[in-house]
Amino acid sequence: MRFHQLGGWLLASVLAFGTGCGKDKDKDPVPAVEEPLVEVCTLMPTDTDPDFAAEIGCQADYAAVSSMPLSASIPGARSVKTIVDQSDGNTLYFQNSRRYPIHWDFAHTHLSGGVGVTGVDRPYVPELGAFNMTEYYSPDRRFILGALNYYEGPKVWAYEIAPYDTADAAMIELAFRKIKDNFWAGRNLKFHPTSDNVAREAQNLSSDISIITTDELFAGIVYQPLNLATAMGQVRFFSTTDLETEYLSFRDMAVLETVPNDLAVCSGTITQEFQTPLSHINVLAQNRRTPNMGLRGAFTDPTLRALEGKWVELTVGAESFSIREVTKEEADAWWDAHRPPAVQVPAMDLSVTTLTDMEDLLAIDTLGLGPALAQAIPAFGGKASHFGAFPHITEFVIPYPKAFVVPIYYYRQFMEQNGFDARVNTMLADPDFQNDPAVRDQQLKLLRDDMKAAPVDAALEALLVAKLGADFPNTRMKFRSSTNCEDLNGFTGAGLYESEAYDPADPVKTIDRAVRKVWSSVWRFKAFEEREYRKISHLEVGIAVLIHRAFPTEDSNGVAITANIFDTAGVEPGFYVNAQIGDTSVVLPPEGVTTDQFIYHSEMPGQPIVFLAHSNQVPEGDTVLSRAQTEELGKALKAIHNYFNPLYGPNTPDHFYAMDVEWKFNTDPNDPNHESKLVIKQARPYPGRGN
Repeated sequence: MRFHQLGGWLLASVLAFGTGCGKDKDKDPVPAVEEPLVEVCTLMPTDTDPDFAAEIGCQADYAAVSSMPLSASIPGARSVKTIVDQSDGNTLYFQNSRRYPIHWDFAHTHLSGGVGVTGVDRPYVPELGAFNMTEYYSPDRRFILGALNYYEGPKVWAYEIAPYDTADAAMIELAFRKIKDNFWAGRNLKFHPTSDNVAREAQNLSSDISIITTDELFAGIVYQPLNLATAMGQVRFFSTTDLETEYLSFRDMAVLETVPNDLAVCSGTITQEFQTPLSHINVLAQNRRTPNMGLRGAFTDPTLRALEGKWVELTVGAESFSIREVTKEEADAWWDAHRPPAVQVPAMDLSVTTLTDMEDLLAIDTLGLGPALAQAIPAFGGKASHFGAFPHITEFVIPYPKAFVVPIYYYRQFMEQNGFDARVNTMLADPDFQNDPAVRDQQLKLLRDDMKAAPVDAALEALLVAKLGADFPNTRMKFRSSTNCEDLNGFTGAGLYESEAYDPADPVKTIDRAVRKVWSSVWRFKAFEEREYRKISHLEVGIAVLIHRAFPTEDSNGVAITANIFDTAGVEPGFYVNAQIGDTSVVLPPEGVTTDQFIYHSEMPGQPIVFLAHSNQVPEGDTVLSRAQTEELGKALKAIHNYFNPLYGPNTPDHFYAMDVEWKFNTDPNDPNHESKLVIKQARPYPGRGN
């Protein structure tokens, strides 16, 4: 059963209100019904796979030359690349975008030299690099390059140019009118600005050219593919309150009323609200390799409701999703064949007992990055070890907070001194614990509570008091988790463990309290379930504590991916950034709160920014980050991406490489200039974007 599929669209007739003629002047104007669109195919059925079309006379013509867009930041689109050849009488070509996925492919094959349509001798088309520099950026360009896109959700036809294209309003208007005149649905055509730069130029277009914004397009999108995958499970519906009292199984296919901040392991997720690609549950889905999607109205959808309690196969694809009923036996067999492989966790290194400054975490100068990380993670965990790479990046000085690490040794010492290791062994051997999630949740909570009350070794506490007093006097601090089973290549463990604050001026927020809180988070229910799902031995998990100053006066914060996660072909490189004002989380936002989401094309002339969504926490028309802040963040992202590329990259069509970076802009109250400065908090390998 397919809910959303592109192709074979039905366009409704358009009703327009006209002035009318021959009407009684004393009466209100009578609405005139616009004539239905008339389709006269120019290609079909004689040519089902042409190199190009001179005009699009029907849906079948469009289907013959269209493809998925190479960069699909707005879901549910089909695209036809268009070229207007200004050297040959402004001749228009709708190129077969499956055969020629980029403009140069078509122009180099068909428009290089020879005699043109108007009888003129055409210039030769240069090689790709020169073509791009001229045809996207030069005012004296030969071609006007664009695309005719159809957005299935809002039923919109839109003409677009690349977000980095510097075409002026006259060029855009020329191409728009050529397409409109040679396209059967031309009267419905709109212009969609794809970046802030293009939007500014679009203000100069003639008033009869209708402009549609990205926000307006997204408002009409019904289906949002997030993590592309297939899985089988049992359909269960969960409201926000249900998730507080009911347990999910890894065999549940969860239909969710809202986007939750936290979610236990399940086989797939359908949310009624749309998510951000960096939302917590999407990162979890990527980690688990499970399908994840948004579908407006999902919670009350009658077809989904008819499948409640039944076993299904869900496939989330880039253009569509499908869901079909299966038998429990089919689901069992599928899980036997597709259970994810076990994550290999580096064995704990308990030989390191020194509180270690981050500059000393990695022996990169002697070992190189990969071996240095492999040596450090068993003692300091993945988060702290990757953090320790920042001092070694020379392309751009990464602004990171001064920090040190309590190695894993002290966690194991705490567990043994207080008898918690023996207690864990007994708990894991208990059949009730293994088979009943309610029992498991209860016993894990009791364990955490007891850990938070148990004494920390006096010698460690004395070391911490001395270290904090010497290096961070009278400073609020953040104690952060860093386990040996997170921030690994292919498994991030994002959000599984907790951080805690220490404040020397607050008698409640003590050093020992902060350390115990971080250590106890190893035994959170969600963390346990995630490890169980990925066949990680709980007894092999160790946790270090990364400690740096707190940031109580954040101006903005966010997460960035050091690649364009929507650009499957690598033709529009950029950084995906999710930004929010203040300290409101972008991955665990309060209900109803939206963030700035944009692609920053830092390597392209003009460095265009493509906004996909806007924060509702800033005044309308404002953005969370200034242009200068975006540029500074971009320099840091580029340096981090390039530094880790030899280890985790490169980014190729069959291997998506990027780093997942947490950042903030912060104003130090002691800074006499009150300057908001960038701080990089974390960098880890990004788990991917689905299949």
